[in-house]
Amino acid sequence: MGGFVTAALGFPAVLFSFLLIVVIGYWLLALLGAVDVDEFDGGDGLLAGFGGVPLSISLSLLIAFTWFASLVGTVLLDDLELSTPWRIGLGVGVLAVALVLGTLGTRVIVVPLRRVFGPAREPSRKDFVGRAAVIRTSSVTHDFGQAEVAAADGSTAIVDVRQAGQGNLTAGSRVVLYDYDSEREFFWVESLDI
Repeated sequence: MGGFVTAALGFPAVLFSFLLIVVIGYWLLALLGAVDVDEFDGGDGLLAGFGGVPLSISLSLLIAFTWFASLVGTVLLDDLELSTPWRIGLGVGVLAVALVLGTLGTRVIVVPLRRVFGPAREPSRKDFVGRAAVIRTSSVTHDFGQAEVAAADGSTAIVDVRQAGQGNLTAGSRVVLYDYDSEREFFWVESLDI
């Protein structure tokens, strides 16, 4: 245990050892309800965290990964038994490498977390543009028609559709919704059997 404490208090790991103690304390307070986890998340600015994940989570991961990488580097430097100037110079190099590895490790974890913490936006009819649909009325003209389209979540909707040119779109025809007219609230369609 003495070797671990010596390595954790050696340069450059010591810089992140104290930060890791702060992170552990923060999460213990959050677990007890004394700290609001969202309180320190700075919105869309510099303090927004990595890629939309809350700052408290992304910064905690960054400190943990960087601490571990610097701890490994400190142990490797201790095994070399270098003179003080060389030890400080290589320690600065280990610090730089630890920051890069910590950032990469954080990125690997944060990318899948984006789906969980990403901004929830309201669904829009424009989400259907580019999707395939099936005609549900007897025909589609420039002023009449409906089709059934599936949303990204698997649910379906019946939407009003119009055809710009001449064609023979009848019930059961497969079409693509290629544009949405928000004023008149319908989709322009074209046959998938071109």
